[in-house]
Amino acid sequence: MTLIEALEDTRRAMTEKKSFTIRDIATAAGVSPATVSLVLNGKGEISELTRVRVLEAAARLNYVPRLARPGAARLQADTLPTIRFLKIARHGHTVNRDHSVFISDYIDGMSAEAMRRGYALEVVSHEGQSAIAIADTLALAPVSGIIALGTEMAESDIRVLQGIGRPIVFIDTFFDVVEANFVNMNNEDAVHQVLARLRQQGFGRIGFVASHVDTTNFRLRQAAFHRHMARLGLGVDPGHILSVESTLDGAYADTVAALTRGIGLADCYFCTNDVIAYGFIKALREFGIRIPEDVGVVGFDNLPVGATMDPALTTIDVSKRKIGNLAVTVLDDLINAAEPQPPVKILVGARLVARLSDRGPADPRPAPQAVRRRGIAENA
Repeated sequence: MTLIEALEDTRRAMTEKKSFTIRDIATAAGVSPATVSLVLNGKGEISELTRVRVLEAAARLNYVPRLARPGAARLQADTLPTIRFLKIARHGHTVNRDHSVFISDYIDGMSAEAMRRGYALEVVSHEGQSAIAIADTLALAPVSGIIALGTEMAESDIRVLQGIGRPIVFIDTFFDVVEANFVNMNNEDAVHQVLARLRQQGFGRIGFVASHVDTTNFRLRQAAFHRHMARLGLGVDPGHILSVESTLDGAYADTVAALTRGIGLADCYFCTNDVIAYGFIKALREFGIRIPEDVGVVGFDNLPVGATMDPALTTIDVSKRKIGNLAVTVLDDLINAAEPQPPVKILVGARLVARLSDRGPADPRPAPQAVRRRGIAENA
């Protein structure tokens, strides 16, 4: 028996052993079955936290909702063709609980469009698995098409999954020279909006909090930062580029280490994403550095916590629901195409959410405490 046959037998055995229901999801999420039903159908006034918990439980159980659409022409034998969403966490530094909200937004967008087009949507989580292992689970899977979360996937991973020969669309990543279908955010547009705002705000020294975690969108944002700083006539001080781990705790610890060593701080920092911004701000405050009086901060992703911070975080918003919606649209076209189609690469535009964390300097700023500490240490 081949590996693929063994995996398929295992999958069938699990399915026969347990067909998960809404009640099972309710138990796993600690909510009522009625709440689960409302979340899965996009109805009711459900809190963001509860909605994320329910969707995570559904993903863990690999629950396949029956999305009945009255009169659907493609409904055959009381079943719907299925689209599988692969929630892939290769290392978990970006696809984790800190980012559950935007994953659930992707799922919301996919679910609504799948229902409209007569598909069932199933969500399958893969944590710490290689692209080859994931591809093996798809070889005989009874699905019409696949949407893969590419956040933590390398170019080689994209090529492996592309090679299984199924209609597939990748979201939350983008490669110019790979012949595959991508729906991603427009990082160039987003970074330009941030830097244009900071220049207008009067910031003279703008820094960037990057991440050494290997993620395509992180690389695209850092490259765009350098391009658009030059385009806007703004100089980049290498000392104002900080690289940190991408989890909240990791970003905090790496920033504390940098401040302890003693670094010269910029007037304002653009952070690779909101989670990094949270950790960065937490560390700054421990060193007595005020936001935005001493240092301004801008994030990326518009996670809900940013709006409730003090001060509220200026950030970039890209509609994850729109990305999920477009992924299903592209996939449906691929599934129903009579002949091979050229790759489709879609970038969804960004919206700057202006709040208070990057309020422009009215007067020249005093040197932040971390700078004064370094100066004292050097003169000692």
